[in-house]
Amino acid sequence: MSAGLVVALAILVFAAVTLAKGLRIVPQGEEWIVQRLGKYHGTLLPGLNVIIPYLDDVAYKVVTKDIILDVQEQEVITRDNAVIRTNAVAFIKVTDPVKAVYGVTDFSEAIRNLIMTTLRSIVGEMDLDQALSSRDKIKVRLRESIADEAIDWGLTVKSVEIQDINPSESMQRAMEQQASAERERKAMVTRAEGQKQSMILEAEARLESAKRDAAAQVTLAEASAESIRRVTSSNADPQLPMMYLLGEKYVNALNRLGESPNAKIVVLPADLKDAIAGVLSRVAGRQ
Repeated sequence: MSAGLVVALAILVFAAVTLAKGLRIVPQGEEWIVQRLGKYHGTLLPGLNVIIPYLDDVAYKVVTKDIILDVQEQEVITRDNAVIRTNAVAFIKVTDPVKAVYGVTDFSEAIRNLIMTTLRSIVGEMDLDQALSSRDKIKVRLRESIADEAIDWGLTVKSVEIQDINPSESMQRAMEQQASAERERKAMVTRAEGQKQSMILEAEARLESAKRDAAAQVTLAEASAESIRRVTSSNADPQLPMMYLLGEKYVNALNRLGESPNAKIVVLPADLKDAIAGVLSRVAGRQ
């Protein structure tokens, strides 16, 4: 092979390599950062671009589509010293590729760490119950807190979502014990209220019964008084009504004693016959 042919082939290869280095096709959804002799020179947009070979170099290829950042789970201490575990996911977009590559070493890792530290700060200002029930509030505050920093890095934080926010295992056990104690307390209160109402109702029943007994006794006393007055008005002897009433009560008492299932022998007083005969003779004499 002649020297001229070798030179021609070398020139052809050099031209091909030079052309390949000078032409850059940037895909949609990306922007490339070009440095000339180590210094930022320009940004290549999607499509066909031409650069100066050997002087210009594509230093960074930046994705301009929405980026999903998974924020790892971490333990956070609330204001009332409770430990919860939480993680998040962030949706960001590179709006200024130059700031994104020159403003911070790794913008993805920077945003991830910023979210973690800000999340600890926000949850640390809340009580446990508030933190567990304020997911939307935490999300809004988290996005607002990191938005300014993200702009300095050429980023836009589109959304930050709290994936999980749960008490730690030790806190879950403590909460279960607390819930069990609270249920037991409510059950005891309910039983106490039931006993209280029962005692009140029993007392009211006894009071009503006593009132009715008193009313019955008054009625019986009034009836006895009326019967005494009638017997007295029909007989001149003032002792006769009293003896009549005593005899009546005596006979009733003997009847109840005889009807008792435990009664075997009924003993009558020896003067019962004479007492009844005396009462009857007095009644006959008055007539």
